[in-house]
Amino acid sequence: VMAASIESLLAEISGVDDPIEELQILKTALLSIPLSALRDSLSGQRFNVIFSLLHSNEREQVELCVEILERILLALSPVSLAQNYRVELQGGLTHPNETVKILALTQIGRILEHPDAATEILDNHDILGSVINCVGEEKMAVAKQAIRSLSKLSHSKSGLDKLFQSDLLKVVKDVMATSDIVRYRIYELVVEISSVSPISLGYCANSRFISQLIGELTGDDVLIRATAIEMVTALAQSQHGRQYLTQQGIMDKISNMIRGAETDPLSSLYLPGLVKFFGNLAIMESPQQVCETYPAFQNKVFEMALDRDPAMIGVALDTLGLLGSTVEGKQVLQKAGETFKAVLARMSQLASAGATELRVRSLDAISQLLTLQPEEQTDDLLALTESWFHLLSNQPMDMIRNISTQPFPELHCGALRIFTAIATQLWGQKLMISTPSFMEFILDRSTGQAKDAKDAKFELVGSLVSSSTAVEILGSQYYIRLKTFLREGPYHVSAVPSVSTDGAD
Repeated sequence: VMAASIESLLAEISGVDDPIEELQILKTALLSIPLSALRDSLSGQRFNVIFSLLHSNEREQVELCVEILERILLALSPVSLAQNYRVELQGGLTHPNETVKILALTQIGRILEHPDAATEILDNHDILGSVINCVGEEKMAVAKQAIRSLSKLSHSKSGLDKLFQSDLLKVVKDVMATSDIVRYRIYELVVEISSVSPISLGYCANSRFISQLIGELTGDDVLIRATAIEMVTALAQSQHGRQYLTQQGIMDKISNMIRGAETDPLSSLYLPGLVKFFGNLAIMESPQQVCETYPAFQNKVFEMALDRDPAMIGVALDTLGLLGSTVEGKQVLQKAGETFKAVLARMSQLASAGATELRVRSLDAISQLLTLQPEEQTDDLLALTESWFHLLSNQPMDMIRNISTQPFPELHCGALRIFTAIATQLWGQKLMISTPSFMEFILDRSTGQAKDAKDAKFELVGSLVSSSTAVEILGSQYYIRLKTFLREGPYHVSAVPSVSTDGAD
């Protein structure tokens, strides 16, 4: 019945001059049918009439056709798509409307992802050439979808061979030469493909794309240099990517760039990227190894934290939080002695006053520094986090609570996350129970009415209740109240009793 209904609508659409109303009906019908059922209904049907209606100057008609085709094509298998609609999809790649291009690129990506269907496209030089040309499109959404679809070629040797060992390579390089912006889109594609496996990285390296990207790190244009370091950081996300960069001496090169930045008046444009690179590397590899092998990195992070430039401070805070989120990172920072104490004092100062964004980033970094998972809570590490907490202020509990009462939801939540960080630690619970009215502050639902604030308070209560020492330290009365709070959920509102008086006016 559904198949007959769709067929009838298609016949009506092909027989009218203005098919907008019929297209609306078809769209509604298609959306009302589950995809699994729609797949059966579409069996054997052809939708060339809908594709033909894309060739119109009427924007509403084109967009309706795109919505209909999105639904129809999604219900078809990649093999069916490749066999029956290859020509129509190829036409969509050069359509003036960006939504049509994106539709075609998305479906071609589905085909390339499927081993049996992909051969239909891999044998078609013109389609792949058009997809590559879409990377150079003015509209970013089109270029991004083209990159996503082309990256699917990395799923097979035949796909990699087609892109890197045929005359399509020249098409890629010609598109790449269009502009700086398009060149970096190609780098983005190369990095995405390289990240899939050591084999795909080998194809990219042999085609000289990666060496060209690395060469941009030391180019004259500092903005291009900043973009290049972002790309290299993305390449370092995979283990084989990091191994390749190490073998090529790129880690040493970036470390030397950090050292050389001191004499470059424009270094503020790319220095944050260099620091982020090593910050990510430290978390993925080993904070101790990275900080010991590249001391310029750690020194620069401390220097940036004490800087006056908000851009430098922000990156330093994020990096310190990242390093301090691991036990090894905490130990590395502790070894810095007085220098790190000065940095902690600055973080406390930034959290208490100044621009809201830096205050929030400082609070987040402090909460990461103070967080210890239950299995990490050795006597030494508990002593370390306790000492750091007391370096924040003479009265750190009052300081953080005062921040939480300020009328900025992000500051309120940032402060609560610090309390959550210390809530599972014995010394933190002792401070909470000994600080006047603090437990009532936790249990008070009237503070922080925004959803994020309620969620943050709920997480804090949950951390306390989950601790094995909470009953002993906080006492059974508070523990029962905390468990009740948890059971009632984050958004509970207490009923307020109303009293009516006879004869009242």
